[in-house]
Amino acid sequence: MLVVEDEEDIRVAVTAELRGAGFVVDAVGTLADATKALDAAEHACAVFDRILPDGDALGFVEALRRRGRAVPVLFLTARDAGADRVAGFAHGGDDYVTKPFVLAELLARVTNLCRRGGVRPPVLRHADLEVDCARREVRRGGVLLSLSTLEFAILEHLAARPGLAVTRTELIEHCWETEPVANVVDKVVKRLRDKLGEPELVHTLRGVGYRLS
Repeated sequence: MLVVEDEEDIRVAVTAELRGAGFVVDAVGTLADATKALDAAEHACAVFDRILPDGDALGFVEALRRRGRAVPVLFLTARDAGADRVAGFAHGGDDYVTKPFVLAELLARVTNLCRRGGVRPPVLRHADLEVDCARREVRRGGVLLSLSTLEFAILEHLAARPGLAVTRTELIEHCWETEPVANVVDKVVKRLRDKLGEPELVHTLRGVGYRLS
């Protein structure tokens, strides 16, 4: 999750709300820093303040779309005129929230955008991890890893939802053809985690499931 907001109090509040809901958040205050964050990792969603110290986020997001970046974008702004909302969507935005706003509503809208997910790229990247969905290959730090069919399926599902909590039930529904016996999911995830090496990417969320972060 990426939050691009130059007003520190709003940035801190939004970041705290999203992290409290289980999201991993990169929070920055300029478009230049947003570029670095987007280049460094895939994000499930991005929240952009419209007017930032180094430019209007409309043009920035429009340029992202021209380069094929499909990360869902929510614009956060004090501009509430109908023409401003239309401009937000016309330049590649997926949703629009005006200030002042209720944090719970922002969280609900962001969660909905994450569920939609946009068009998934052929290669999922997170930090130094690359998951090539077409070739069914995984590299960590440029090194090709040997994964089983189940291990790849689990990693692909997690990598498509970076920063989001994925339940064991969801993994079973997407990665297994039949209901596995008890603790099998945990055992496969442990083998996957061992093969991925350090620093750890797949984290256990006690009582919930797993998250790639």
